[in-house]
Amino acid sequence: MYSDITCIILSGGKSTRMGINKSFMKLADDTIIDRLVNLCKSIFSDILIITNEPELYQFHGLQVYTDIYQNIGPIGGIHSGLVNSSTNTNFVISCDIPLINKQTIEFIVDYPSDKMIKVPFADGFLQQLCGIYKKDCLPFIETLISNSKDEETRDKEQNRRKCKVQQLVNSLDSTIIKIESEFSDYIPDTFLNMNKPEDYNRIKKIMNYEL
Repeated sequence: MYSDITCIILSGGKSTRMGINKSFMKLADDTIIDRLVNLCKSIFSDILIITNEPELYQFHGLQVYTDIYQNIGPIGGIHSGLVNSSTNTNFVISCDIPLINKQTIEFIVDYPSDKMIKVPFADGFLQQLCGIYKKDCLPFIETLISNSKDEETRDKEQNRRKCKVQQLVNSLDSTIIKIESEFSDYIPDTFLNMNKPEDYNRIKKIMNYEL
């Protein structure tokens, strides 16, 4: 168990494409947030939950914080987590990837790197909401947030949307783990992102198959 790394669980999404709060949808007998909290408790001694509905998460007995900067997406959750964390090194994990497992998390945490950010690349995408973020990132995040208003105006005019977390990863000297080739126990779909009802149904089928 890691005592010098804080786990930051992001559960602040609006779930607009799902229609309901994804964190409280069930997989087998547990909600997604219950599964993730129990998993993280087996790995980390210190856990924070970042959400904009804190009253829903108090029953876990964990520290719960809201975004300091509201309505700016996951970058706001990472920022709040780093501000409220008591350790320099932090593992950020989103409720959107319920198939994540202990072995994969430990591989990411233990992967040798001294850089400010360490995240995996898998299934054709940068998995920026499952990795290590150090407090040293905070000044860069705050600059990114402060510059975001003008960028958002330009992006709306050009009908495009940028992922600020990916911008952060790309702008810093980050470690990108090619986890599919480097982790011998990697399981396909580990990072399957649950955004829509069809994603939820696919995840349930995968779990039933494996069970």
